Amino acid sequence: MSLPPAPTFDDVRAAARRLDGVVVRTPLLENARINARLGGRLLIKAECLQRTGSFKLRGAYNFLASMSEADRTKGAVGWSSGNHAQGLAEAARLVGMKATIVMPADAPALKIANTKASGAAVVLHDRVKESREEIGMAIAHKTGATVVPPYDHPWIVAGQGTAGLEIVEQAKALGVALDAVAAPCSGGGLSTGIALAVKGLSPTTNVHAGEPAGFDDLARSLAAGTKQKNDKLSGSICDALLAPTPGDVTFPLALRLLGPGLVVTDEEVLDAMETAFREFKLVVEPGGAVALAAALSGKLPVEGRAVTVVCSGGNVDHATFARALRRHAP
Repeated sequence: MSLPPAPTFDDVRAAARRLDGVVVRTPLLENARINARLGGRLLIKAECLQRTGSFKLRGAYNFLASMSEADRTKGAVGWSSGNHAQGLAEAARLVGMKATIVMPADAPALKIANTKASGAAVVLHDRVKESREEIGMAIAHKTGATVVPPYDHPWIVAGQGTAGLEIVEQAKALGVALDAVAAPCSGGGLSTGIALAVKGLSPTTNVHAGEPAGFDDLARSLAAGTKQKNDKLSGSICDALLAPTPGDVTFPLALRLLGPGLVVTDEEVLDAMETAFREFKLVVEPGGAVALAAALSGKLPVEGRAVTVVCSGGNVDHATFARALRRHAP
């Protein structure tokens, strides 16, 4: 299957029509104490409350719904240790497709169980000794199934961008003109999709991508104007945001649509997780909290402005969440 053209604002609109009634229109939340502390209006787009616990269902469903009927009968295959696995599995269930997900044997048992619960076949692999990409491609070659990537495809980007449409529409309903929007970033599917949508509806709103320190390939790539790579493949609690370099589809969009990157430390992420729980009653995973961390730490200025940050997922293990909550325990 050939790659479609680069996604446009119209593609995001079309994706929203496909997703109508499928995804949750997640709330835009605000807290008076946090606004007073920051001196502006901070709104959280709570994608941690989305079906499967993250935004990933948006892109996965749009991808499968955009396929030909002939291709859908052959199934889908993907690889992921978490949110993409669950989103793709649920999307396949909803459209009545077979899906096979390659997951590491040491992935959290809950994530494996949730993926299976949506009806997907799970193939476990040794992440040290085996290549999940090679296993997935072999399955696709044998069965004729279509590979559904986690971020670097126009249909995925357009689907993720539907969250951006909701952000602008919900802010307008509150009487808020947004100065900035920020979203977590790994390969860039969510942040560039949201930027397409936000810029299409509110051209003067700045859009930023948030990343963990040491894994800020997009921030460095935007500054350099060329794709940069991370030196490490692991070492941050933000396990969902460790793509080594921006995508081939997403990076040109990022250069055109995104403002300077936002980079936060793991400690700032843990603080943001605790604040999200204490003040907004949200459970947010580390990778899902980086944009919020940027706002709370002052790296994304809120004073005198109206800013929305996306909390993109809530699939956090008990130990990490408990670590975050202990930071400000009485």
